Amino acid sequence: FMYLVAVMDWYSRKVLSWRISNTMDSNFCIEALEQAIENYGIPMIFNTDQGSQFTSFEFTNVLRSHKINISMDGKGRWMDNVFIERLWRSLKYEALYLHNPETAIAVKSVVKQWLDFYNSKRPHSTFDGATPNEIYFKKLPLKGNMIVA
Repeated sequence: FMYLVAVMDWYSRKVLSWRISNTMDSNFCIEALEQAIENYGIPMIFNTDQGSQFTSFEFTNVLRSHKINISMDGKGRWMDNVFIERLWRSLKYEALYLHNPETAIAVKSVVKQWLDFYNSKRPHSTFDGATPNEIYFKKLPLKGNMIVA
C-alpha cells in the first residue's frame, strides 16, 4: 500500500510537486510542499484536507514559517477539494488500474510518467483543450494558490 501526495496550483491544475511513501507520516508531504515552494514560490493560501499529515505541527509549521494562510476542507467534504480528487480519479483510471504496478518502484514510475503527461499533454475541457502547463505559464507573473491532498 502506497500513499501519494501532490501539490497542485488551484488556478491551472498544474501538479507542482509530488511524493510517494509507504507510511502516513508527514515527512513526504513536507518534502513535496518544500519542493513546490522552492520551484514555484510562496502561495498566499494553501488548502488541504484534515488528514493527520496536514494537521501535524511539522507540516503547519512550514506553512506558518512562510506566512502562508492555511485552509482546510470540512471533515468528510471531498467537494471542498474537488480538483485534487479529480486528479486522483484520473490517475487511477488512466494509469494505475491499467498498468497494475506491483512494486513501489513500479508505482513511482507509472505515477511520474502519468503526471508528466497530465501537466504537459493532457488537454482539459475547462481550459478549451489547453494543458495545465500552458495555463500555468500563461498566467505568470501572477501566482496561483497551491492545494494538496
